[in-house]
Amino acid sequence: MPKYTLLLIISCALFLSACTSKPKEDDKTIFSYNEMAGISSLDPAQAINFENIWPVNQLFNGLVQMDDKMNVIPGLAHKFSISENGLVYTFHLRNDVFFHDNPCFEGGRGRKVNAKDFVFSFDRLYDPKVSSATTLLSNIDRTEKTNYKGFEALDDSTFRITLKQPFAAFLSILTMKFFSVIPYEAIDYYKQDFRRNPVGTGPFVFKLWEEGTKLILLRNANYYEVDENNKSLPYLDAVSVSFVRDRETAFMELLGGKFDMLSGADAFNTNEVLDKNGDLKDSYAQKFYLQKQTFLKTDYIGFLIDESIPIVKNSPLRLKAVRQAINYGFDRDKLIKYLRSNVGEPAHAGFIPMGMRSYDTAKVKGYYYSPDKVRELLALAGFPNGKGLPEITMYATDNYKEQVEFIQAQLSENNIKIQVSIEKPTVLKQAVNSCEYTMFKKSWVGDYADEENFMSLFYSKNFSPQGVNYFHYNNPEFDKMYETAQIENDDQKKIELYQKMDQMIIEDAPVIPLYYDQVVRLVHHHVKDLGSNPMNLLNLKTVKKVKETK
Repeated sequence: MPKYTLLLIISCALFLSACTSKPKEDDKTIFSYNEMAGISSLDPAQAINFENIWPVNQLFNGLVQMDDKMNVIPGLAHKFSISENGLVYTFHLRNDVFFHDNPCFEGGRGRKVNAKDFVFSFDRLYDPKVSSATTLLSNIDRTEKTNYKGFEALDDSTFRITLKQPFAAFLSILTMKFFSVIPYEAIDYYKQDFRRNPVGTGPFVFKLWEEGTKLILLRNANYYEVDENNKSLPYLDAVSVSFVRDRETAFMELLGGKFDMLSGADAFNTNEVLDKNGDLKDSYAQKFYLQKQTFLKTDYIGFLIDESIPIVKNSPLRLKAVRQAINYGFDRDKLIKYLRSNVGEPAHAGFIPMGMRSYDTAKVKGYYYSPDKVRELLALAGFPNGKGLPEITMYATDNYKEQVEFIQAQLSENNIKIQVSIEKPTVLKQAVNSCEYTMFKKSWVGDYADEENFMSLFYSKNFSPQGVNYFHYNNPEFDKMYETAQIENDDQKKIELYQKMDQMIIEDAPVIPLYYDQVVRLVHHHVKDLGSNPMNLLNLKTVKKVKETK
């Protein structure tokens, strides 16, 4: 749809929805961005990827939220308490929060949020047809002890959650968009179509979604949050999301002013826009600024190492020395410099990425490029100079083709023969979950800001396909530390536990940490106060747009 037609639609929508004096059309502030991958649902219960999470974050709120420094702060709960035994969480709700106006309510006016709404919203997550968050609820105590109610509304403004066992990261989990509040009226009214008719409490209200074409959100005039000067948030009048799939077309639209931002290193040609140091080239710096931020994301190559699985029994990857040799067999620094335009940091520590409290290269010592170590380890494994070492197949998706071929070439120089097989994302995901591949390229993005989320990939009770331990790594000592860390409330002790666990993963080598990614955004200078955070959440409630001087 042409740019001006879309702006006309938004302007008309703003005009019709205004309930105070109408500002001039030129004063409208609309933030526009592109989502190449498209959006599949606006139901927070289905906010499983950034494409969905970003708009959902504008539409919904939860009990608590994460600030840009990854601190858990109050959300719809103005205060909360945790029992001494760490099992009972009590939340006291604000009394000034209303659901968006919507036909699902009597008279079309949104009503006040109460504790029963949270009981309804959280109970709804147990339905696997509704949400993929069911595993996050496994620690909720729904036994006879709580009268089979893990979630309780003690009164209209008090909500209680009871856990089976203490879990130090629980508040961080509650910042995930799965745990947003929704009204039962909207589910009764829209039923399965709630995914495209969202009703929440957030700073923006749903207006229009033409799947594959555009999404329009309007300012929520009744939003509860204010700035330090007591001015109502948000500042923007609207948010517009487009779904241009072609990268070059989207980049031209950014240059032409249709978009205010492009996000992600894959969203534009980094070699064109960034210099060899990963900074914005002067030719683009006049019009844009570059946001680069630590991202809680580790890109890695995984190994399936469970010898009870037939394809592992005779695989050289069952041998720790071979896995360690592969870790030493290529240059991570060159990979970042030449293939990623210095976006990201080479993974010379553990699996836990930069940005987490336990990240410390002095405490967790990872791998570096060393042909000498490769030779030493191959000989130890019984393959001197690679003699007798079978060829290994590494599986990846097309967007990582250059990276895995770079690794393949360097390993070949060190007498480790790798065959690369490029698969469709759905095929790779299913095959890895089903233990069909012994070597595969994947990444892990933190679901919440706690090291536990990254270490959960190596816990033996999380074996795939039910869990995320795709390697079938099994180490009782690791498991014991993992379980201890979950209930440890002393931050320093917990950090030390995670550092020991991370070093253990490096030494056992069920994975090859490649690099710690970065959030990268190319933003027009007229956009002000666009926050950036290691969770890569898009928060537009405090964003402003100023007129460009000509």
